[in-house]
Amino acid sequence: MTAPEHAVRAAVDAAYRDEWGQVVATLIGLTRDWDLAEDCAQDAFAAALATWPRDGIPSRPGAWLTTAARNRATDRLRRDTAGNAKLRQLAILARDQGEPPVGEIPDDRLRLIFTCCHPALPFEARVALTLRTLAGLSTAEIAKAFLTAETTMAQRLVRAKRKIAEAGIPYRVPPAELLPERLASVLAVLYLIFNEGYSDQDSRRALTAEAIHLARVLARLMPHEPEPLGLLALMLLNEARRASRTDDGVLVTLEQQDRSRWDRALIAEGVAVLDQALAMRRGGPYQVQAAIAACHAAAPDTASTDWPQIAALYAELARMAPSPVVDLNRAVAVAMSEGVPAGLALVDELARSGRLDGYYLLPATQADLLRRDGRTAEAQAAYEEALRLAPSEAERRYLTGRLNDL
Repeated sequence: MTAPEHAVRAAVDAAYRDEWGQVVATLIGLTRDWDLAEDCAQDAFAAALATWPRDGIPSRPGAWLTTAARNRATDRLRRDTAGNAKLRQLAILARDQGEPPVGEIPDDRLRLIFTCCHPALPFEARVALTLRTLAGLSTAEIAKAFLTAETTMAQRLVRAKRKIAEAGIPYRVPPAELLPERLASVLAVLYLIFNEGYSDQDSRRALTAEAIHLARVLARLMPHEPEPLGLLALMLLNEARRASRTDDGVLVTLEQQDRSRWDRALIAEGVAVLDQALAMRRGGPYQVQAAIAACHAAAPDTASTDWPQIAALYAELARMAPSPVVDLNRAVAVAMSEGVPAGLALVDELARSGRLDGYYLLPATQADLLRRDGRTAEAQAAYEEALRLAPSEAERRYLTGRLNDL
């Protein structure tokens, strides 16, 4: 049964978003060869583009792609050096494809995350490697997330894979006594995956679902650790606002969002998960961020938002996880709670420090506060600078609208 080319392209694109991480994770589990796994996954998607127009789109695209990738890996290994090929073939043939052993987590993607987050790897390499292999982000996309050069990120990925091979890092979820030391980088991986999807309404949307799914699995894996619950709550509360974040391709700020479109079921779940985390009385940065999101979710409008509480939470977050971006967000909360001049003073101090040079939200925030303060000419200059630095079309359209309003 044939299928139209446009339908095949749409199906392959959807499968890439939904299945890439699982296909690669499964192949790494079978072969322990990261480059081979990625190459064969790419070959499987190319094969889908070539054969699905003729044979029709399979009812289970993920299973089709996994089988095609595994067959491609088997063929590659047969042509490899005889000894290594036979050993790897035995690993493929001997692996039980049924239920996982008792005590293991039945998700190759989670095993892949913990492998990527091994302490032997530098922290940024752990995050970058997982984004590349599990989420299927390109090297350029990862470099953008890290605000670094693409060539630098490519070298980092190569070194990370080499380190895993040379050090014999196991492909497994570590035993309970080793879990806490891996947790911070695993949480960072999941949050970056979520944010990559959350920043784009269409092409990367599946990443948010992937991150939320893995956060749920991680929370079940570590039921006595509050931070996985904090991260899950943060994701749910942010995801609840997705439908109102853009309007016809234009970014809509939190102040202007239609709160009737917020997903109240996700908000209720996020607040309940946060309460579960806070009950453990061991605070952490993800719990604090989730508490800030919960403050916004509970308010019927901007004016009635508990801005003093949000400012205090940002101050606590800055103590736990110092960051100029956190300081910028705190400045906005201070402006809303103590007055625009107080917030502007903090933003100006950040600008003088140079810690956020090239970050478009710094001049965008300055512009908004200057506008509120009636300093129109200065606000216009700041909006123009933010427009020059804005990374997406939705943000550029929003800033253009603000400039036109002035």
